[in-house]
Amino acid sequence: MPDQTVAPGLKARVELTVTDADTAQAVGSGDVPVLGTPRVLALAEAATVAATARHLPPGTTTVGVRVELEHRAPTPVGRTVAAEARLDEVDGRRLVFTVAVTDGAETVAEGRVERVLLDRQRFVERASGQS
Repeated sequence: MPDQTVAPGLKARVELTVTDADTAQAVGSGDVPVLGTPRVLALAEAATVAATARHLPPGTTTVGVRVELEHRAPTPVGRTVAAEARLDEVDGRRLVFTVAVTDGAETVAEGRVERVLLDRQRFVERASGQS
């Protein structure tokens, strides 16, 4: 049961073991066989979703609206990376997270992710009406 309290300080960590499907070559963001930036971003966003998942009011969700991400180091296939997200700011429906992706002791990427809290059903209906 969710506790319905979205407040600064919520945290989550998610991990990914890099496969060939996660490389820049595979996702089209480059031609090297290392973890691609789009996958780094997806992992960071997954951590933000996990941080609030059990705390959202019924019928609500969050969607990403802004990202600032610095991808600082390459990660080869086979290595495991972890993304940690911390909710730093709640301003009405706006949620701002700090994210860090690490490969052991090395920081692979860091930045901020902004999400907005909204009514899930209304959002899906609106999105499907714009098809």
